Amino acid sequence: MRTHRPWVLLAAVLVLSGCARSGGDAGSGPPSGAVLQSPSPSGPAVTSVPAGQFSNPVLADDFPDPAVLHVGDRYYAYATQGSGSNIQTATSNDLVHWTAGPDALPTVGSWASSGNTWAPEVIVVGSAYVMFYVAHDNASGRQCIGRAHASSPGGPFVDGRTEPLVCQTDLGGSIDPDPVRDPDGSVYLYWKNDGNCCGQPVRLWAQPLNADASALRGTATELFGNTKPWQGNLIEAPEMLVHRGRHYLFYSANNYASPDYAIGYATCRGPLGPCTDASKEPLVASDDAAVGPGHCYPVTLADGSTWLLYHAWKPGAVGTSYPGRELWLDRLRWDGDVPHPIMPDPGPQPDPQA
Repeated sequence: MRTHRPWVLLAAVLVLSGCARSGGDAGSGPPSGAVLQSPSPSGPAVTSVPAGQFSNPVLADDFPDPAVLHVGDRYYAYATQGSGSNIQTATSNDLVHWTAGPDALPTVGSWASSGNTWAPEVIVVGSAYVMFYVAHDNASGRQCIGRAHASSPGGPFVDGRTEPLVCQTDLGGSIDPDPVRDPDGSVYLYWKNDGNCCGQPVRLWAQPLNADASALRGTATELFGNTKPWQGNLIEAPEMLVHRGRHYLFYSANNYASPDYAIGYATCRGPLGPCTDASKEPLVASDDAAVGPGHCYPVTLADGSTWLLYHAWKPGAVGTSYPGRELWLDRLRWDGDVPHPIMPDPGPQPDPQA
């Protein structure tokens, strides 16, 4: 299982960052409680899907930078701002059929302003649910990482801090948090410094968190940066997975609003590295069904299978606010200890829980 996730757990203006610079127009998208349908991403609509199978996208609406939490028999998904929410949510019993939920973070922390709320992730700490999210820091003018908590996975989450948890102002800010519980019980936070906002180098970072994930411990460790030609001028969206005792750090790279945006991975000796970037070419790249796949979230099921949730644009609609970046789901297969490359599959394909 993904050990750090508890399993009772327009052509828009192309910016230099691969991260979501806006999560969609306020008011667009379905209301809370709406059952989200998933037509075929290209070509004729899929009118029927055989029993026990599904088609991508699994959420045919703008739902960028997805992350999920498994609690009981339900998956809670969180995404960058959109549909009038600071943090979009949806729930599912099978990773395939999703129902829109309420704003998980109705009010950002007092240190921040609404309108640039990105890339949330939630981890369980004791009886509390802790969210790490990105917002615009009023003091520095940078995008920085905040921390909020709630008593239930759907929120509402509350950020009582007066300053961000992580904000590397001299490196352009800090975005894309990934809280991770390692097999030994220690908790770590991974993120990206947002250097591409302002001509600074871009790196992925890791640092231990204290027991209740309320503060960082020790010092930040620089893991690696963009050194491969396909990565362009940035690397981001770190996601640590422990698979068969080995640490794999998935990431995204290049311009998010282009066909060059793609997913890669590194192998790491431990939660703080050292890490070796293993992707001479992307692990998941654009094809004729999905463009700019990125910001993946690995999910390990009870049968040991690994699945990737990620966002992608429809062909011909890159950079548009609607439908925007839809939610895709594909199985990640392993060649021994090496992840096998994925071609985004519109399906039908077997259900994850089949």
